[in-house]
Amino acid sequence: MRAPKFWDQSSSWQAIILAPLGHLYAAATARRLANGSPLKLKTPVVCIGNINAGGTGKTPTVIAVTELLRDLYHTPHIVSRGYGGTLEGPVRVDPAIHTADQVGDEPLLLAAFAEVWVSKDRALGGKAAQDAGATVIVLDDGHQNPALHKDLSIVVVDAQHGFGNGQCLPAGPLREPLTEGLSRADLLLSIGLPSTQETFATSLQNLQVPHISAALEPLMTGMDWADTRAFAFAGIGHPEKFFATLRGLGAEVVHTEPLDDHQKLSTNLLARFEADARVKGAQLVTTEKDAVRLPPAFRMKVITLPVRLKFEDDCALQSALKRLPLAK
Repeated sequence: MRAPKFWDQSSSWQAIILAPLGHLYAAATARRLANGSPLKLKTPVVCIGNINAGGTGKTPTVIAVTELLRDLYHTPHIVSRGYGGTLEGPVRVDPAIHTADQVGDEPLLLAAFAEVWVSKDRALGGKAAQDAGATVIVLDDGHQNPALHKDLSIVVVDAQHGFGNGQCLPAGPLREPLTEGLSRADLLLSIGLPSTQETFATSLQNLQVPHISAALEPLMTGMDWADTRAFAFAGIGHPEKFFATLRGLGAEVVHTEPLDDHQKLSTNLLARFEADARVKGAQLVTTEKDAVRLPPAFRMKVITLPVRLKFEDDCALQSALKRLPLAK
């Protein structure tokens, strides 16, 4: 599902009509959190979550935090519910045997960086990671899930879109009211270009939560993008950002296909893309997250453009990670 445009508008007739449903959604989230009994593990838990529905940059944040923890001599394991996957878990993700249909695309991508556990029950997933030797658990999503006690909660937001119209689903993009969501956050991480960061920071004047910023930057793989004719497709939260990144690298993006987030990449769909790209004399290009959903026959036909998170100043994050309690 693509986010409706009125979510980014300060006022709209759609949001007014849907506001009562938004209040019900907010009440349901509050009730779930109030009735939860978070399990306190012996191993500290770092939650990378969001208040917005849709893509905010959680996956690259999980990768960045995992690498920072490893630099601090931790053995981080990642726990995910495996959105879009069929396995209930807890199961340790093995890219050699598991597919995106089984465990979800994000866990399959994250498995290249650390041990990943998929579990619909996050408490069971956390216990499995702890028993397997994790010295810290990175919880991928889960800010509104009360199953596990969090020792550090980081809320991620896209700086360009911010918190939209400030209303809850379906009237707006929020999973819960902003004040309530940020009251449980230890850090707010906004991801975007400097120009969008300045505007977003201005909107934070009345929000009492430490704020850090970062940008997604292409990972240099040796690929010369200059003048490359690209047929680009992406099934992420904001595919237009991927297309803009390609253009920024000098690629001639002759066609773009924005897909739904996590959209299944069928052989028929990709065969159509391949035929269209051939007519245009272009190379198929996609994101890292989409690449793990490619059928085997297309993995050598599609070029991947990976991106990594670069912090403007990660001192506050480093300090927070260093203060984590030691695993007992």
